[in-house]
Amino acid sequence: MKHSKLIVVSLVALLILGFFVLDLGQYLNLEFFKSQQATINAYYQANPGQTVLIYALVYIIVTGLSLPGAAIMTLIGGAIFGVLWGTVIVSFASTIGASLAFLVARFLLHDTVQRRFGHKLAPLNRGIEREGGFYLFTLRLVPAFPFFMINVAMALTPIKLLTFFWVSQLGMLPATAVYVNAGTQLAQLDSLSGILSPTLLLSFALLGIFPLLAKKTVEFIHSRRALRGWPRPARFDRNLVVIGAGSGGLVSAYIAAAVRARVTLIEKHQMGGDCLNTGCVPSKALLRSAKLLHQIREAPKYGLRSAQVEFEFSEVMERVQQVIKKIEPHDSVERYSRLGVECIHGEAKITSPYTVEVAGRTLSTRNIIIATGARPLVPPIPGLDEVGYLTSDTLWGLRELPPRLLVLGGGPIGCELAQAFARFGSQVIQVEMQDRIMAREDPEISAMIMQRFRAEGIDLRTGHKATAFRIEDGDKILVAEHQGQEVRIGFDQVLVALGRAANTHGFGLEELGIPVQGTVQTNEFLQARYPNIYAVGDVAGPYQFTHVAAHQAWFATVNALFGRFKRFRVDYSVIPWATFTDPEVARVGLNEQEAREQGIPYAVTTYGIDDLDRAIADSADYGLVKVLTVPGKDKILGATIIGEHAGDLISEYILAMRHGLGMNKLLGTIHIYPTLAEANKFAAGEWKKAHAPERVLGWLQRYHAWQRG
Repeated sequence: MKHSKLIVVSLVALLILGFFVLDLGQYLNLEFFKSQQATINAYYQANPGQTVLIYALVYIIVTGLSLPGAAIMTLIGGAIFGVLWGTVIVSFASTIGASLAFLVARFLLHDTVQRRFGHKLAPLNRGIEREGGFYLFTLRLVPAFPFFMINVAMALTPIKLLTFFWVSQLGMLPATAVYVNAGTQLAQLDSLSGILSPTLLLSFALLGIFPLLAKKTVEFIHSRRALRGWPRPARFDRNLVVIGAGSGGLVSAYIAAAVRARVTLIEKHQMGGDCLNTGCVPSKALLRSAKLLHQIREAPKYGLRSAQVEFEFSEVMERVQQVIKKIEPHDSVERYSRLGVECIHGEAKITSPYTVEVAGRTLSTRNIIIATGARPLVPPIPGLDEVGYLTSDTLWGLRELPPRLLVLGGGPIGCELAQAFARFGSQVIQVEMQDRIMAREDPEISAMIMQRFRAEGIDLRTGHKATAFRIEDGDKILVAEHQGQEVRIGFDQVLVALGRAANTHGFGLEELGIPVQGTVQTNEFLQARYPNIYAVGDVAGPYQFTHVAAHQAWFATVNALFGRFKRFRVDYSVIPWATFTDPEVARVGLNEQEAREQGIPYAVTTYGIDDLDRAIADSADYGLVKVLTVPGKDKILGATIIGEHAGDLISEYILAMRHGLGMNKLLGTIHIYPTLAEANKFAAGEWKKAHAPERVLGWLQRYHAWQRG
């Protein structure tokens, strides 16, 4: 087998090398054809069969070896044989050539690729086995990739040769006809005035608009296939129904109403969703009170001899509710009704791609957006239900401070709340299965947070796996495994903060056969299985952030309402986030551990905020700015900031990455003195020093010495 592959590789390489060494490409251009057109036409008239055979053979060789010139050959085919016979000849020759390239690539590469990457290619292989013909037809009809690349790529999949042949024949036929037709007009061009002939202009127009027409055709076919079997109403009551009134749902409804679409927003619980009622808003209100209490206790650090504060935890929690009530009008039924949104309270159920049932009514709609959010993930740990537990949804009902609070989980939610309750006076034990908390961040970042937590009295138990909960003699106990040993930890209340699970059940996805793998599976346009059903926010992933849900909502709504004219792929290129511990941790783009995992080359620049004048003046001189750049260039790959107001400071890097600004631009931007934002400029200065042109500086040193005489 190895010898056979070597022979095939050698033969193909020899043929390709011969093509370029002998400069055979000079014969595959329109100038050469025009110069020989009369001779070729005369030969064709005298020897039609031989001409067809020679042309087809050359075409098969060109496409079989993936040589440049197939498009020119197609135009020439139209010029020689006319539209009908030119299309027939080119269609079969191109398909035979593509099939030869397919066979060669399969023989040489298929087994090796599948052996090395089969586990990663498994989903693709299953898709090809199920609908390979349609995938290939789509690629052939919309030539987004060169056809020779499609030949090789499909050879690596399980698609059968016969399927590849007839689907390629059918899929390439429209483009072949358009190019052959253009070739017939080029053959008639014998003067510059012919360029302006309506027929020739129409032929070139067809070449230009064909990819768009083909794309729209594929979209139409795909849409019809997906919706087949579902009766389409003759008339729709609404343009859009949105299920869920969290961040994603509210933004979707707002945009739809702003462009005068008829939109209905359905919410079964509270307007504003988790973010307003149990997530972002209440947690930040709680953190603010905890931080103020911490600062008062540290009064000597600010030159104040002493300061005291008295508080009741119940009053702190009441303030949290007041903050929610103050923000509530922004997300209220009244506000959205004034905007033109029909708001319905009730449980929605999608009964078809065109209908949604709620409160005993059936709503017909052209489009549906699923924005049902997520809920706290509660693992099936034995005994957990018996001891009772809190989550980020339920802890807001607390009015008494737990003496001993066990926080299960070392992610952002667990870390924020662990620090807050510790500052209010709870004895906090934080248990994390991994060897550090905030494991998505770089090790030195999480180490700084762990150092601060321990300094504030939080009992960090990393590397501990929770195995069971028990009640013994009236005391609640967590049984955990640590380094192969059983560890028992007593507590009064446990907060489960192990992430969030998407809400995908109970509103019709199962009945409609919409794929769910943790989240609703969507394409790059946020469409689910049916092209008029979209998903945004936590229920869609891949990020569970309020601002990402709002970001997705714009794409989903615009695609739903105007997708027949223009669709937009959701853009995840610059996604920021922050963990609001003290110090805050904010990030955008790659960090160092992600760059290593993905094999992306990078250079690191750091600036210690302990050197920043404003941070020193505020007694907030801790933390750092860490920036990843392309080696040798100032292009920013990602930035992490840990420190006071890091969530605000990261905005400069978000803007820079979004608009392609590099470290030189940041360095050249005036920053007010003294502010924390100067940290970003000084980080850019550190980058500049590390990339100083030493050779040029050496010459400048000599120049200045010469100037001094």
